[in-house]
Amino acid sequence: MTLRHHPLPFALHSLTLAIGGALLIGACSSSDPLAADAVFAPLSAAQTDGEKRQVRASDYVTVAGDTAAIGYRVLLRSGEQRGSSADLNVFGQVVDAQMQPIRMTDGSSTIADSNDFSSILPVGDKLFSVAQFESRPGAMYLTELSQDRATGELHAERTTALDLSGIHGIWNPCAGSVTPWNSHLGSEEYEPDARDGAGSASAMDAFLGGGASANPYHYGYPVEVAVTGTDGAYQVAKHYAMGRFAHELSYVMPDRRTVYSSDDGTNVALYMYVADTEADLSSGTLYALKWRQTSPAGASDLVDADLDWIELGHASNQQIESLIDSGIGFDDIFDAQLPATDGSCAAGYTAVNQNGVGEECLRLNSGMEQAAAFLETRRYAGYLGATTELRKEEGISFDPDRQRLYVAYSEIQYGMEDQRKNGADDSRYDIGTGNDVRALFNSCGAVYAFAVGEDASIGSRYVARRAQGVIAGRMTTLADPQRLNPTTIDAYPDDSPYAGSTCDIDGLANPDNLSFMPGQGTLLIGEDSGSGHQNDMIWAYHVGSGGLTRIATTPYGAETTSLYHYGDVGGFGYIMAVVQHPYGESDEDKVTADSAERRSYMGYIGPLPAAP
Repeated sequence: MTLRHHPLPFALHSLTLAIGGALLIGACSSSDPLAADAVFAPLSAAQTDGEKRQVRASDYVTVAGDTAAIGYRVLLRSGEQRGSSADLNVFGQVVDAQMQPIRMTDGSSTIADSNDFSSILPVGDKLFSVAQFESRPGAMYLTELSQDRATGELHAERTTALDLSGIHGIWNPCAGSVTPWNSHLGSEEYEPDARDGAGSASAMDAFLGGGASANPYHYGYPVEVAVTGTDGAYQVAKHYAMGRFAHELSYVMPDRRTVYSSDDGTNVALYMYVADTEADLSSGTLYALKWRQTSPAGASDLVDADLDWIELGHASNQQIESLIDSGIGFDDIFDAQLPATDGSCAAGYTAVNQNGVGEECLRLNSGMEQAAAFLETRRYAGYLGATTELRKEEGISFDPDRQRLYVAYSEIQYGMEDQRKNGADDSRYDIGTGNDVRALFNSCGAVYAFAVGEDASIGSRYVARRAQGVIAGRMTTLADPQRLNPTTIDAYPDDSPYAGSTCDIDGLANPDNLSFMPGQGTLLIGEDSGSGHQNDMIWAYHVGSGGLTRIATTPYGAETTSLYHYGDVGGFGYIMAVVQHPYGESDEDKVTADSAERRSYMGYIGPLPAAP
């Protein structure tokens, strides 16, 4: 099989070799002078029922000529207790603002099996992990880790729930990153729609307690946790100045000021934040992307574009939190009307289409520019003409060697098409937009590269100015029966272990988490797939050669989360890899409702040799 990828101007490519259902490329086969690829043992896709119930990973890896035996190693599973308190030391137990477990109607406590981003943070001579649980209310846990100095193996010693009362709790925390100053930078995904009123955030009432009603404007921001001492002391901050939208992941660039934030959903945007001060995200200027496609409309799912950035505004956390505390509501910021039957808006109103709401006709109220920019960020981005057509925008990572930012789009659909929905004529996702993105649909998704450089007017050396599609999955005829995408392959037969897969088993299905391995020419790609692959996978993509190697698979119904490479922690490398909600999205009937196999896994692939 030949892997399909977009030729990049900054890399040369060679042929891939199919081995045991996986794709392997050797380090010496790349003609890219920057590449020193990490070479993983190829792993077959899960085929038997036994394999489909396991977390599986490559047996070995070679990094800079040093080969080591590796595998998947579990640190903690949700529901496990590390510490004396059954209230605060049970990993994944959701607690309220009074640090008491939130109870179900039958009196049982709530254990979240939705562990997502889990960091590794060296602090002095100790190691800690901050883990966040994707639920409403959400939870965050601080775990102290120990490291075997000889083998590099990590173990979870104790864990405790973080007190989130100072930030009004956390809403649906999803992906995250580690900042250059060694803090955990989390997220709040799928922000409540404040236009629907306070009820949109009612899931947080259980966290607040005492009959309080949650304010939707308190949720939808990055959340930063800094571990400040070897005793586990910590500080938590919610960064209102970084804008309010469905934050999937925020990634801080090497200048310690420029941050890119992805926005998960339908008809969403991409954002750039430039902090006023290095290593301090509490104030800065927020921008939204304007996509100017240079490829022909509908010709490919891997298209090219020039990029501009529209300034939304400048603010500090304190300014925006004060606005929220003043009781501001949606109607104070915008006057909203329904569009006419022909899709037009009345004079003085601007058409906006964002995150599945559909077309809205908005007029900004006087003096509300800052409130709109930071409380209704996506709406205001569309109002000013930024691109709000992106779909399922997920992970972000950066290759410092080639100065390329990578962004995953789990599905190339809807607003990313040209007046279509999955190839069929449908204008609903382009009404109220500039119809800027005009790609060919691919429900298996793709990864894009953004070339960055200096922009004196913005004041950053890491401003993305060009976009190019890099690698896409391939649909089967279950997803594309008319073969509207020329790369579509035949569906797997009913007697195949891959029957029902809507994506090629030897390619990507709904790429989500990304993590680049600097100096090793390797981009790690994790999947969040439903029907694309029955068992989600993790891949190593070699940017110099275009080779793709499968390095892990997950149990039925699970999602790969928290994919993150750590090059050198105490002389060893690690790939953090969390397995979220096994048997939770499909194949629920394969275990009982109370089975321990439904518990999430916090673990890692490794230990690896330290990065060169």
